[in-house]
Amino acid sequence: MSIRLALFLMLLFACGRPAAADSGTDRSVVIERHWQHFTVDADGAYTLDVELVKTIATPSAVERHAEQSISFNGSLDRVVSVEAWTTKPDGRRVPVGPQQIRDQHEAASADAPMFQDTRLKVVIFPGVQAGDTLTLRYSIRRHTPLFPGQFEDFTVARPYRHKDFRLTYDLPAAMTLQADAVGFEPVASESLPGRRRHAFRYVDGHNERIESGSVSYLDYGRRLAVSTFPDYPAFARAYHERAVVAAKPDAAIAALASQVTQGLDSTQARAVALSDWVRRNIRYVAVYLGPGGVVPHPASSVLANRYGDCKDHVVLLQALLAASGIPSSAALVNGDDAYRLPAVPTLGVLNHVIVYVPQLQLFLDPTAGTVAGGFLAPSLLGKPVLLADSGGFAVTPTYQPARSRTLTRFDIARDGSSRFHVRRTSGGAIAEPYRQAVRATPQAERERFVRRMLAGLGQTGDGLLEPGEADTPGQAAPTDDYTLAFSGATDGFLRLPGPVALATTYNFWGGLGDAVFDLGREPERRQEFVCPAVDAEDELRYALPPRTRVLALPKGLVVDDGRFFYRSQYARQGKEVVVKRRLQFRHTAATCTPEDYRRMRPALERMMGDLRGQVVVRGPSY
Repeated sequence: MSIRLALFLMLLFACGRPAAADSGTDRSVVIERHWQHFTVDADGAYTLDVELVKTIATPSAVERHAEQSISFNGSLDRVVSVEAWTTKPDGRRVPVGPQQIRDQHEAASADAPMFQDTRLKVVIFPGVQAGDTLTLRYSIRRHTPLFPGQFEDFTVARPYRHKDFRLTYDLPAAMTLQADAVGFEPVASESLPGRRRHAFRYVDGHNERIESGSVSYLDYGRRLAVSTFPDYPAFARAYHERAVVAAKPDAAIAALASQVTQGLDSTQARAVALSDWVRRNIRYVAVYLGPGGVVPHPASSVLANRYGDCKDHVVLLQALLAASGIPSSAALVNGDDAYRLPAVPTLGVLNHVIVYVPQLQLFLDPTAGTVAGGFLAPSLLGKPVLLADSGGFAVTPTYQPARSRTLTRFDIARDGSSRFHVRRTSGGAIAEPYRQAVRATPQAERERFVRRMLAGLGQTGDGLLEPGEADTPGQAAPTDDYTLAFSGATDGFLRLPGPVALATTYNFWGGLGDAVFDLGREPERRQEFVCPAVDAEDELRYALPPRTRVLALPKGLVVDDGRFFYRSQYARQGKEVVVKRRLQFRHTAATCTPEDYRRMRPALERMMGDLRGQVVVRGPSY
């Protein structure tokens, strides 16, 4: 299986064992001192001075902490100074030399849109052992503010033991700083004449283990957001004022819009077609030129270069929409698993931008290469968004159609080997991700795909992938179902003769069973979690060898509690055993609460028990 394909499957149907119910505090390191001091100028530029002192408590932490990274924006910042050393338990100091401080550019990902030109200075501490104390001091000059005349910052505490973690913001007296602090408390600090100093101290304490599928730590953890913007509308205006200039259509854009929308009568069809053109034809590349990380490049240059970051994709789509007479707005949103915005505006949470078409109440993400126009990636559902043109808020849809239908058949021979055929149809929002995942997998990898999939199910054998229409990009409508299949043979599928138990669940490339077990992975929950809608149907058929007796079939199950509708059926039909399951789940929001989970748990346990059911057969002796 290709890396792209494997990553896609991991994201779409993550699975694993529940972690132990213990503290989430990492005690392998103790933060002795972490001071961050911002000295802000009236124009929004600033100097950041940092001192970080940590003690390595266990050998397991040596490899992870012997290198420290200093993150900065290559377009906006200059690293003024770096000083570091290791202090041994006997008091000896081992300095870090210039050759042990290296520059590195953080790799950009098409699936991780970002606003900042992130670069790193990697500091390598020599000869680190458990018991050593590492000291890192550095200074960064932000010479070009992201927003002229404004300052904002967002800090999230890592789950270590902190003895002294402080943040200080020293601003001109005329600049008003607002703060939203969770797990941080204000402390008194003297201000110089004409200046106003704000200081906060981290309140050390227990950290909860991050539960599987939980919302982002930003939603419930310790974090500090500060901003000089009076409110979110002002923040939106600051972004819009510079972005709107870049979204102007020119003759080339107008000609392209006319070509792409030719023959399409409805406004929605035209908007979706334009979004699909951008996502298919403009590569995602983090590029940072000009005023800074929040200013998109002109739509005309994005079209000419055929690449850009998320805000560049957005201005091009907006320009194409404008050329087609369709008004739109940039919409700032969190692209990860954070569903709440701080009380003060900051880019620490609003890390992605998409397009909103008001007359259609339609959100479009032209950056998402694997998500068809008219749909959103699952991480964008049920999210608050800040509309750049009006400063108002909207909410992305909490639900979008996403259907899964799987038919699996095993024809079992007398010697226990089998031939199999799996046919999977994906519809709605998940059709294009599956199509794109297969399309992006090289032919050589496709030929090994079935073998590796069988190995993951504990089987040995070989087969062929039938990719359907995956290799005809642009010809299938975004709403079309996508069907793929694979077939082949397995060795030693059953050990005959004698009684044998047959599984009733095979999750080839995700399926109904994966969806249930993913929801039920935690025995109990203390954190809100992402609970996506499910619409899945699986059918499994075993064609048994002659004279095979069916000794036991599980009893069918129906669950219908207002949240879940689940039905399983087991039957003997001639020489075949047939297992049919149907699952529908749809919550009123994109996330569920711990109380929701307590109510859901009994139904989940019944369904998981059913999915573990087995068919018992006895094969004849030949």
